[in-house]
Amino acid sequence: MSKQNLLQYVEDQVQRKEFPDFKAGDTVTVQYKIIEGEKERIQNFKGVVLQRKGSGHSETFTVRKISGNTGVERIFPMSSPFLEDITVNKHGVVRRARIFYLRGLRGKKARIKEKRF
Repeated sequence: MSKQNLLQYVEDQVQRKEFPDFKAGDTVTVQYKIIEGEKERIQNFKGVVLQRKGSGHSETFTVRKISGNTGVERIFPMSSPFLEDITVNKHGVVRRARIFYLRGLRGKKARIKEKRF
């Protein structure tokens, strides 16, 4: 069995949770399980999705929020067992797949239009 076939076999065996569809520009709340010693708790991280990267089990997405007066970004792997839930709060209207230009914007300029259904 080749290395590629072995990787494919392992990926097929691992159960992956289903999450809602979201893309760059959407505002999401990610519920992430944090283990501190013996205790477990769920932490919410609400922010704007900057990008989705990769495919299959190596897919990740980056979420940015402003905490205090500082921008905080976190990269989440889609196949992480610590990822509890992803809730899409708003669908944003952006014209590109990676919105890193948001890092240089502050205040009202950093707003993203909301998609109307």
